[in-house]
Amino acid sequence: MKFIQIIEYRTSRIDEFNALLDEWVERNAGNRLASRAVQTRDRDGNDVYLNIVEFPSYEVAMENSDRPETAEFAARVMALCDGPPRFRNLDVLNERSFQD
Repeated sequence: MKFIQIIEYRTSRIDEFNALLDEWVERNAGNRLASRAVQTRDRDGNDVYLNIVEFPSYEVAMENSDRPETAEFAARVMALCDGPPRFRNLDVLNERSFQD
C-alpha cells in the first residue's frame, strides 16, 4: 500500500532550507527511497511550508527514516526551522487521476 508523509515546518530561511534539500537530492542520486516529493507554502500561514513525500509503502518510508543520511539531513534542516516539524503519516486508500 502506498504511503504519504506530510511534514509541516516553519522557517524564515527557506532559501537555505532548499539549498540543503538540493544538496541532499544530489548526494543521494540513485539511492533515494521516496517515489515523489512536493514542497508547498501555506498561503494562510507566515513562513509555513509543507513537504508531501510519497513512498511505495510504510515500510519503505520507515527504512528511509532509519538511514543515517536522512538523520543527518533532518538535523541540519532543523537548525533552519523555527520550531519542530509536525508529521502526518498517511496510508493511501484510494487514488484517482482527473486529467482527461
